[in-house]
Amino acid sequence: MAVLKVKFTKTKRDKLAQILWILNWVSVVSGIILFSLGLFLKIEIKKRNEVMAKGDINSVPNMLISVGVIACIINFLGGKICYDCSDANKFSRWKLVMLPYIVCTFCFTFCILVGALMCYTMRNELEESLYLGLRDAIKFYKDTDIPGRCFLKKTVDMLQIGFQCCGNNGFRDWFEIQWVSARYLNMASKEVLDRLKSNVDGKFLVDGVPFSCCNPSSPRPCIQYQLTNNSAHYNYDFLTEELNIWVKGCREALLDYYTAIMRSIGVAALLIWLFELSVLIGVRYLQTAMKNVLLLGDLEGESDGWLLENSFVETAKYNINIIKNLGKANQISTVSGMNDPNIDVQKTNCGKPNVTTKSIPAAS
Repeated sequence: MAVLKVKFTKTKRDKLAQILWILNWVSVVSGIILFSLGLFLKIEIKKRNEVMAKGDINSVPNMLISVGVIACIINFLGGKICYDCSDANKFSRWKLVMLPYIVCTFCFTFCILVGALMCYTMRNELEESLYLGLRDAIKFYKDTDIPGRCFLKKTVDMLQIGFQCCGNNGFRDWFEIQWVSARYLNMASKEVLDRLKSNVDGKFLVDGVPFSCCNPSSPRPCIQYQLTNNSAHYNYDFLTEELNIWVKGCREALLDYYTAIMRSIGVAALLIWLFELSVLIGVRYLQTAMKNVLLLGDLEGESDGWLLENSFVETAKYNINIIKNLGKANQISTVSGMNDPNIDVQKTNCGKPNVTTKSIPAAS
């Protein structure tokens, strides 16, 4: 029994073909939108590439870009097919193409759904990439005279100013590394030497942060050094007073920024998926209705269109049987109910019969 069967007149078939022709061109625009969203996300990730570890974070934008390009091609072809389906004579040349086209379009719409879901599942990979990338960027902050690292100071400073953040997880991350280059340390100073000796690794560690951590909205001048020393500053309490530096870590700030972008892209991709799915359903109805018109032979008469020719269970069994019989070269698929005529054919004995051999007369 057909699933969701609908009866179409000649007028309804023509209107459906015209509507689907328009919707396919709208789908081309939606493919361009998907491509643009993927490209935008890829550019945004590329901007912060210096503070991200290498990983699979580009899989989502690459997926959206690929799906967007495929959407433009498939929907352009779909528009041509639907335009010709208004004429039964033109439909005959697309008759064998439409079912494979519908199957390919169904797989394509599934890819859009996967891309939309990936936007919501990318957070963990992105968080790990940001954590490792920011950790290394802060670690090499002082290496302004080393090729390949000299740009990291400017990158981190601009990042902390732009996103109003400090450190990886917070401002205390700067307490654990030497972020002042040795070329700017006075090795003749007893204070500097004592700090270097007090550390096992011989690093110059201070309870201070770079200038880019300062909050310009604070009424008090920025306190960058001796943040934990109350006696070093007048009317200052480290535990109770709100610090005039950014408290939020840059990993959290960047993660919130990219999460908001990906959620917006995910919603847009889901809407495009629903739209593409509705167009695909319409094309399926048009294909079955036009196919039945040709079978009936009355091009002006009514015809039935359906989503599935058989029930969901029967369709599933049919497809499973097709998959099971793939690669069986010695028999015809049992789906059609036919048996291989070459099976169980009695073989003919082709052996040579026993022939009495004439003896060669002996020479006299």
